[in-house]
Amino acid sequence: MEPRATEQARSNPGVDILTAIRQALPDLRRSDRKVADLVLEDPSRFLSATVAETAELAQVSQPTVIRFCTAVGCEGFNDFKLRLAHSLALGTPATHSAIAAFDSVQVISGKIFDYTITSLDWARRQLDTVRMEAAVSLLVDAARLEFFGFGASAIVALDAQQKFPLFGIPCGAERDLHQMTMQAGMMRPGDVAVVISNTAMTKSLIEVAQLARRNGAKVLGLLGAEGPLAQYCDVVLVVETLDNTDAYTPTISRLAALVTIDILSTAVALRRDAEQASRFKEMKQHLTRFRARGEG
Repeated sequence: MEPRATEQARSNPGVDILTAIRQALPDLRRSDRKVADLVLEDPSRFLSATVAETAELAQVSQPTVIRFCTAVGCEGFNDFKLRLAHSLALGTPATHSAIAAFDSVQVISGKIFDYTITSLDWARRQLDTVRMEAAVSLLVDAARLEFFGFGASAIVALDAQQKFPLFGIPCGAERDLHQMTMQAGMMRPGDVAVVISNTAMTKSLIEVAQLARRNGAKVLGLLGAEGPLAQYCDVVLVVETLDNTDAYTPTISRLAALVTIDILSTAVALRRDAEQASRFKEMKQHLTRFRARGEG
């Protein structure tokens, strides 16, 4: 029979995780309660902790940590950390629904900034540096780059298309599906297609990625989740954020993707040879003079 704490937590899956832990405390096993007490004492401490680190801090076994997560209504340790990050983002509960109709502009501003900062920090902690290194190597060796994205992801594609030509790489960022299909169909070995999608489920992008790969190009995925699109990519960067897409346009996912493009472009710039670095510096000096004249 399922323990009472677990049964209660699962009966109300939408409850804030810190509230769920407090409600479950009286019915938790003694060892599970040790984990609960530590989390309630300093929740942010566990945002980047592993199962092993959590077990060591609580002086319990790793299976106990997993059992605790289940007891408070989570699917596992990663789900627990994600819900914990949600809780810390805006308070209890930490979603955009926490913004009340009577909130002042000042309060709304504070809540959205807090939510955004927490979500970006979550994305930074989850980013796989090994995959990032592989992505940079792919871009450094690219003969040509094409960026593909729809909706909010198209904005990220355009930003990338603005940055990478500065390193002497021909770039494109088409927004029309027909043009995307044409460009993917013209790609060749040595080229890299960068597909950008927060859901990683966009059927048209999957078809674009398949077409580019059939023509010998490599595919880099800048994705918000490990969705179906990932299997058609040679390298996948998952940029996970705490978006509440039911309430508003996923601005946070777009910001996180833009920051990732900045990381990639900076890393590529630092790997260029001395001649390219000199040309890049000269170009920046020209731009500075334009701004000084009020033209930029």
